[in-house]
Amino acid sequence: MIKSELIQKIAEENPHLYQRDVERIVGTIFDEIVEAMAQGNRVELRGFGAFSVKKRESRVGRNPRTGEAVDVDEKHVPFFKTGKLLRDRLNGK
Repeated sequence: MIKSELIQKIAEENPHLYQRDVERIVGTIFDEIVEAMAQGNRVELRGFGAFSVKKRESRVGRNPRTGEAVDVDEKHVPFFKTGKLLRDRLNGK
């Protein structure tokens, strides 16, 4: 499912809301999640999962083509851990 499909589904299930309002709501939710993560905060949606940011230390990697050593800078990467409810539903429980 992509963002536009999510917006369409919510709009269909809530006929009292205009589609442009649903777009704004979904956009605001995503923007707030991104902003919180950009500040290094954790975002938890009960039953669904938790978004967080993990720091990867700098290291020496290898160029797969030449085998030459390459310095890889430290970086922050998004991380998602599923909630128990989502995990159980995916596993048919």
